[in-house]
Amino acid sequence: MIGENLLGPEPTLLAGDPVVDAALAAGEDPEAIVRRHPESPAAWAALSDRADAAGREIEAYAFARVGYHRGLDLLRKSGWRGAGPIPWSHEPNRGVLRALYALRRGAAAIGEEGEVVRLAEFLNGADPEAIPALEG
Repeated sequence: MIGENLLGPEPTLLAGDPVVDAALAAGEDPEAIVRRHPESPAAWAALSDRADAAGREIEAYAFARVGYHRGLDLLRKSGWRGAGPIPWSHEPNRGVLRALYALRRGAAAIGEEGEVVRLAEFLNGADPEAIPALEG
């Protein structure tokens, strides 16, 4: 068909959230950010990271699960149809990718191996650079 993208779906490029980004960069308490911006996957991912660092695996998993769902909401609002690139190089996408990674980490911590595999596939399908960037 004329005009059809033969390479697959176009990359999803989310809009930025400079207020949340600035609060996180300033080291503000992630819980306070979540209370003001509960729609932010980046804020939920930061809250998950903090719980994980404190050894609170179940809380970390739960916070990441919320971030994951908030991320899916943002992706869908931006035209994502369940597949296609979500480039790490586009900084506004990083909150969603961080939430996915945090959920993968949380699933591993509680022994939910099927979810670990699914999320690794999701992250690699979104952008093969995401996991190395998050682990590096």
